[in-house]
Amino acid sequence: MYSKQLLNMEESITLAITAKAKELKAQGKDVLSFSAGEPDFDTPKKVKDAAIKAINDGCSKYTPVAGTNEVLKAVCYKLKQDNNLDYSINEVITGTGAKQNLFNTISALINKDDEVLILAPYWVSYPEIAKYIGAKVKYVYPSNGLKVSASDIQKELSSKTKLLILNNPNNPSGEVYTKDELTQIAKILEGTNVFVISDEMYEKLIYDEEFCAFASLSEDALKRTITINGLSKCAAMPGWRFGYSASKDAKLNKLMKNLQGQCTSNICSITQAAAIPALMGEIDEDIFKMKEEFKKRRDYAFKAINEIKGLAIHSLPKGAFYLFVDCSKISNDDVLFCEKLLEEKLVACVPGSGFGMKGYFRMSYATNMQNIQEGIARIKEFCESN
Repeated sequence: MYSKQLLNMEESITLAITAKAKELKAQGKDVLSFSAGEPDFDTPKKVKDAAIKAINDGCSKYTPVAGTNEVLKAVCYKLKQDNNLDYSINEVITGTGAKQNLFNTISALINKDDEVLILAPYWVSYPEIAKYIGAKVKYVYPSNGLKVSASDIQKELSSKTKLLILNNPNNPSGEVYTKDELTQIAKILEGTNVFVISDEMYEKLIYDEEFCAFASLSEDALKRTITINGLSKCAAMPGWRFGYSASKDAKLNKLMKNLQGQCTSNICSITQAAAIPALMGEIDEDIFKMKEEFKKRRDYAFKAINEIKGLAIHSLPKGAFYLFVDCSKISNDDVLFCEKLLEEKLVACVPGSGFGMKGYFRMSYATNMQNIQEGIARIKEFCESN
């Protein structure tokens, strides 16, 4: 009676936990939520001013599906300035958050039973979107630590592999792939027909490494890569819903525009105008201040969590704003662990199973230091009593 694809699609575990935490909070419970993947900082003033000006200027009409020339030029400027990548406005598409660009890309590339390689741990939506489109999903697990190596990927490549999805910096682990590691991955793909989606959403939230865009590695990498990015994280604009894709494949871009044109058409015209100062580097000072605060929180939380008996963060995360905590010495059932933690201590974290790694949970430090300190104290009490 209903769509088999949707009946088989799992609810986003991050959104589900966040909704449950908000529900308990609405009941008057003192809930501390570390589940949401959104900055706690306000959107920078220059972005808000650009939105207000756009409203006052009557910027309320439909725009071209991919976006206005002004915002597309701003995306191209950002890619050149930050990543030394040359794209024309016909090669970039704005979307309602990067999630729409991701959905459009997979939809335009994948036929039923095409093989999609997803590197674990992975963002929760990758496999669900791929399975909905009809792909055969294969997971690539790291043989050591929380980063997949080129040799790990090579073992899983087959003649049916159509797409590899890479997330750098990684959500949920905060790991950052170095230029050398990415180069090794790019080399094993040479001579294949495998496309690469490089999700670089946390690009500007890196603390101890230099960021390297996958498409910048070589001419071969540039041709096969669809870069996905947005402003939800680095520009503190999660509710504005601004994402974009960049690809050198003209046919793919046309198909993606056709799909978006039949679904949402253009993204919010006000959001497009507001995104321009963020893309043009006008809020870099705001981003730097946010990053410095995130780093302080990360350093405190990393040390404090590792002092709790039974928990471990195996390496200091170098990007994003998450800690991926190994709780397997207390419980291999990370879903039950998180359910009980929320029920008994009113602390919301996301089970690692949702990211393809059992025995872990993800804790966001995109909240104030007071909440982090109190939350970790409650986690410690919980672990000591279980």
